Amino acid sequence: MESERKMSQWKNKFIYGTALACLLSACATQAPPVDPAAKLDSIVAEADAAQKAGQTDKAVKLLKDATSAFPADKTPWVRLAQIRFDAENYGDAISNALEGLQRDPKDKVANSIVAVGGLRLSTKALNDLRTQNDLNGNVRSEAQGLAKILRESLGETVLVPARPKVVARPAAATAKKGAVAAKPGATPEPSGDAANPFGSLQ
Repeated sequence: MESERKMSQWKNKFIYGTALACLLSACATQAPPVDPAAKLDSIVAEADAAQKAGQTDKAVKLLKDATSAFPADKTPWVRLAQIRFDAENYGDAISNALEGLQRDPKDKVANSIVAVGGLRLSTKALNDLRTQNDLNGNVRSEAQGLAKILRESLGETVLVPARPKVVARPAAATAKKGAVAAKPGATPEPSGDAANPFGSLQ
């Protein structure tokens, strides 16, 4: 009986010791908590490195994943906006910048991308309308209002300076200098308002 009792006590001690050892081992090997800010910084740094290496698709994917993992942070949105802006994809650049501004309305980079990207899109649209001779009515009025706001914001009386007009030299003088005369039917380079999509809005 005594031997059985001692054997039982030994088994209990062994089981207890084994359980305690396992518990301590689990505590020792448990990974420390990860700082979210440090993790985001690491992702953004990896995206920047990919962008510099010409791997734009990889950079965009990393940043898009970061927007899901860190929905309250502006950083991945602003970086996406910058990448799209550099690629002259102004529509997506503005959209991503606006997402960043929802999280931080005072972010200067995002505000700049919205302002400059919008201006470039407006310039292209106005130039297309001028080409089609279709800048009239409400569109013209709104464009003039936009031009006025831009002039006031920039502190300029003229939004886009007109190119200086080229004065044609007399044919005789040109011939003396050995210049080749322009071919009949050649289209002269646009000057002044013709080269400026904002010309009629100044």
